[in-house]
Amino acid sequence: MKSKLFIIINKLVATIFLLIFTIACSQNGENPRGTEDINPPIDLDPFERNQRLGRGINLGNALEAPNEGDWGVTLQSSYFKLVRQAGFNSVRIPIRWSTHASTEQPYAIDPTFFVRIDWAINQSFSNDLAVVINIHHYEEIMQDPAGHRERFLALWQQIAEHYKNHDADLIFEILNEPNNALTPDLWNTYLAQALEVIRESNSGRTVIIGTANWGGIGSLSNLEIPVDEQNTIVTVHYYNPFQFTHQGAEWVDGSDAWLGTHWTGSASEQQAVNNDLNQAESWGIAHNKPIYLGEFGAYSAADMTSRTLWTNFVARQAETKNMSWAYWEFCSGFGIYDPEQAQWYNNLLNALIPGSAALKM
Repeated sequence: MKSKLFIIINKLVATIFLLIFTIACSQNGENPRGTEDINPPIDLDPFERNQRLGRGINLGNALEAPNEGDWGVTLQSSYFKLVRQAGFNSVRIPIRWSTHASTEQPYAIDPTFFVRIDWAINQSFSNDLAVVINIHHYEEIMQDPAGHRERFLALWQQIAEHYKNHDADLIFEILNEPNNALTPDLWNTYLAQALEVIRESNSGRTVIIGTANWGGIGSLSNLEIPVDEQNTIVTVHYYNPFQFTHQGAEWVDGSDAWLGTHWTGSASEQQAVNNDLNQAESWGIAHNKPIYLGEFGAYSAADMTSRTLWTNFVARQAETKNMSWAYWEFCSGFGIYDPEQAQWYNNLLNALIPGSAALKM
């Protein structure tokens, strides 16, 4: 009896906290299109939604860390303003829901974590930024898909229900970079099941779907989306040539041997990038799906001249192929903004948004 009463009290406290937070945000003008708005999207054109995403950036290493701040990034309201002022149209917010939800049925997501995600979405909306939220770094499902399928679907049931009344500028991305035991064939099954769950409460929302084998372009040929699902965008990630973009990356074995690798923009280097992006473009045309380059970037261990040349070339070529894009990422290892100095790395910013003015917090 005591334990049941304790649970009830906890739920009541969480509900009161969420209500106070929502009212406060509304009074402060931070929640112009929040959860209380009854404006669910209907009859959306995914190609128009893809254009709305336009030029974007990942707010990485924050909410997809085990806990926000663990990887050195805590989102600030000023970040969203800076991103919009620099000329970006959208943000992608990677989120590790799996460390903020119960491991037992009904796999409930912590209400206080929902409050934090609400805040990030409302900050995006307040700055006229479209926003992509996903399930990111759900590492357990990559190792044991069958053991986590039910929990994965339960997470999406809660996320979709919570945000069902947000307008069309909120886009769901089902899962970041399926890999390992979550094979291409198995991923096709899981994505279809996740779509069914999402459509129960969000029949009109645009949904982004990525490829297996770490989200690469090469796995597009294995991707199967239900034929009756017309309101989807397909995302791919791009980090080629890998020995250039990931030189010196601490999480990649042997990457120190690649230090000093340059990207000069030679004809052969440009052709290699174009061959890859052409493959994605051709797949999108053949399957009548818009393409979102959801991640691309070069790690800070590479020289700035090479990073700038590569970043500009990839972004411009993606645009010529009608792809939206989101650079990886804002202010960490691949970042284009230095939070300690409160200033942009202007070369990289202008590689992404040509002519963008240097801005400070």
